[in-house]
Amino acid sequence: MKVFGVSTSAAAARGSPRVLVVVQNIPVRIDRRVRSECRALLDAGYGVTVVCPKEHPDEPDRHELDGVVVRSYPPPPSTSGPLSYLVEFVVCWLRTARLSVRVARAEGFDVLQACNPPDTYWLLGLAWKARGKRFVYDQHDLCPEVYEARFGRRGPLYRVLRWLERATYAVADRVVSPNPSYREVALRRGRVPAARCTVVMSTPDPAAMIRGREHPELRAGRTYLACYVGIMGPQDGVDRLLDAIAHYVHVLGRDDCRFALLGYGDSLDDLRRQATRLGIDHRVTFTGRIDQDELGRWLSTADIGVTPDPPCEFNHRSTMNKTLEYMAHEVAVVATDLRETMRCAGPAAVYVPDGEPVAMAEAFAELLDDPVRRKTMGAAGRDRIETDFAWADQARGYVGVYDELTAAPAPVRGVAS
Repeated sequence: MKVFGVSTSAAAARGSPRVLVVVQNIPVRIDRRVRSECRALLDAGYGVTVVCPKEHPDEPDRHELDGVVVRSYPPPPSTSGPLSYLVEFVVCWLRTARLSVRVARAEGFDVLQACNPPDTYWLLGLAWKARGKRFVYDQHDLCPEVYEARFGRRGPLYRVLRWLERATYAVADRVVSPNPSYREVALRRGRVPAARCTVVMSTPDPAAMIRGREHPELRAGRTYLACYVGIMGPQDGVDRLLDAIAHYVHVLGRDDCRFALLGYGDSLDDLRRQATRLGIDHRVTFTGRIDQDELGRWLSTADIGVTPDPPCEFNHRSTMNKTLEYMAHEVAVVATDLRETMRCAGPAAVYVPDGEPVAMAEAFAELLDDPVRRKTMGAAGRDRIETDFAWADQARGYVGVYDELTAAPAPVRGVAS
């Protein structure tokens, strides 16, 4: 039988089961979660293809990364409003759908995994399920809560996002949640049966992410280095971090720490202007997007890592990758007192009520003045990464989802040969 002129027995003819992973919001090379998942599948004997946007314009349309076949497409221009977001979703969806057909013809696949955001790939999953494939929803974000956190309101678009989320839950054969809080949403709001929902945390592989030698030049002549890692959007609290840095410098009168903000996002230009207004340009470094090797250099040198995300339902429920990465590198953490952050970091962090900037600045000063405490917290964080949140355990659960899905033939629904 065929879909879009593609034989649905192509993957079976190639021997071992194959998985097609779809990612829209980030190139796979810098998506730690997806790269770890792909390596786990490869180690278990699966073949893997990833469809994602290109990292740079001259990236080949097809190449290999860590043994994974990567088929990438040119991303649409940067978005700045609801209409441009809609254009981005449509363009990326169509390019992904076209490449999924190409994958089916060339490598074949048995299971389609869609990583959100956005929650728009359920329709593609439905189309391929009708041809005997299985569909896995790897939920990275709660899109309705992200919208509410970014724009501070609900409305028609919020309701559309809730509908798209429900549709994705309904179509998925399995849901992979990044923490127990997201799983609770899938069970309660998405009405997903418990047997179809598995928690796979985005924990770093302790063998791959480990503190290396320091690079003192990154401190730029100062005694200490503090790092923020991650996306810089309205919901991420980087503006509050800059306010805390200004208090640390101008009110506490300290000139002993370089603050490095590692990442990118649609608030980056505004944050640069804010740093200038606050008179802290000479204390703050914005690196832009960096890869894992460069991240390792900074975090192997850092004295503290900062998780400034403000309190809201989305942030309370989300596991912050940056916090886990600080812990893997034995870096003491200063964080907003968010529920999921406290569950993960435990004694590895100092918690600031509501992420209040003045209290955050004071926490910086106290922690930087106490090297013994920093070392104890760093060791506690590393121990949690190696034991409580060991990636090997997460990988077993993740691969188990695919072992179950591929153990029996998928049902074929209403398909003409």
